[in-house]
Amino acid sequence: MKYKVVTWGCQMNEEDSEQISLFLDEAGYQPAAGLEDAQVVVLNTCSVRAKPEDKAFSLLGELREIKLERPDMVIGVAGCMAQVKAAEIRRRAPHVDFVVGTGDIGIIPSLVTEALQTRRFAIRTELPERKGAIVTDVPRRAVGRAPKLKAFVPIQYGCDKFCTFCIVPMTRGRERSRPTSEILDEIRALADQGTKEVTLLGQTVNSYGKNLLEGRVPFARLLRQIAAIPGIERIRYTSPYPRDFSKELIETIRDVPEVMEHVHLPVQSGDDDMLQAMRRVYSVSSYERIVTDLREAVPWVSITTDIIVGFPGETEEQFSNTLALMDRTRFDGAFMFAYSIREGTPAGGMSEQVPRPVKAERLNRLIALQNSITSAKNQSLVGERFEVLVEGPSKKDASMMAGYSREFRMMHFPASSSRAGRLASVRATLGYLWGMTGEVV
Repeated sequence: MKYKVVTWGCQMNEEDSEQISLFLDEAGYQPAAGLEDAQVVVLNTCSVRAKPEDKAFSLLGELREIKLERPDMVIGVAGCMAQVKAAEIRRRAPHVDFVVGTGDIGIIPSLVTEALQTRRFAIRTELPERKGAIVTDVPRRAVGRAPKLKAFVPIQYGCDKFCTFCIVPMTRGRERSRPTSEILDEIRALADQGTKEVTLLGQTVNSYGKNLLEGRVPFARLLRQIAAIPGIERIRYTSPYPRDFSKELIETIRDVPEVMEHVHLPVQSGDDDMLQAMRRVYSVSSYERIVTDLREAVPWVSITTDIIVGFPGETEEQFSNTLALMDRTRFDGAFMFAYSIREGTPAGGMSEQVPRPVKAERLNRLIALQNSITSAKNQSLVGERFEVLVEGPSKKDASMMAGYSREFRMMHFPASSSRAGRLASVRATLGYLWGMTGEVV
């Protein structure tokens, strides 16, 4: 019997989908090339914004038509949307066989078996207990994985920050850290299989290790321990929280070659009143101090960010403060979004919702500014050399190879396929919004 997992959302969801696939593989199922070949379909969903939820319901509508022709098909919904909207999924998509939340993906094979045998609808959406803020029941993640050059490794689950716009504490529970020994064992196993780059995942990844039984393990110390693992050449992480960005972490980025010189540091707004309304416990000035300290310690560091426009109550002046921050800071790149109401969050119930046309107009202005900054930065780096991990053929031009620099700039360059999986020194020849083209030197 074949299965297909469809994924929306962040890197944590991508990692969860890989685990769902491993669980199904272990149960004897085989991956399908597409929905038309699958007897089991699992949608791994996202609820951070409305758009991925809309996409999930749209696909469920398409699957309903397929299931009418193939009634033996099993359809499951997992992930964050499943965690908070199980009843709505049941109402709008009665052809779904089971809904499973973020804490129970390991039981998906048994839910598939139950659906095949009894055709009874099942809901499992209990969030994992906090357990002293420690995760001790993570599956053997490296076992069964196909060898890969780059891998995601979750080190933390859930979140304790409770930003007023964010639904994550309700979809993934309170902050819980994995024991250091489990993380290191997983990465050693990945390195033995040929992985050279790992990306550490957590909702506020640099707050890792505050309540471990082994004692507090600062995030910077974990980075240094991972860097000592033979075979691991590159370490990335996402996303750190500004308040927890320590001097020790900056020194680690500066001093440890395996830690990449790229920091994705969400600021969300350039106005202090907006940050307070969002319950982001830092100020614009304290955020800019981190950026200054980073650039003084590591002058070539790349800094990217997240921005929300049109948060409830945002005035034109407050939005202008965000534009001014973007202009001062000159981020290397940014993910920019119009605020999306999330039911159950404090911001979702605020009265001063910004009209959609105003949010769209502000977002367009913000994107135009950041795109001009990113393009100018990339063009200014023409002639510079970059260390690139060669990943494989370019999607833009199959005759070229592609990979990311240490600073997370996409590079395309002529090279033999034999270079895949190796580090290369690439001189930039042209700069674009999306990245750079270059030549191996």
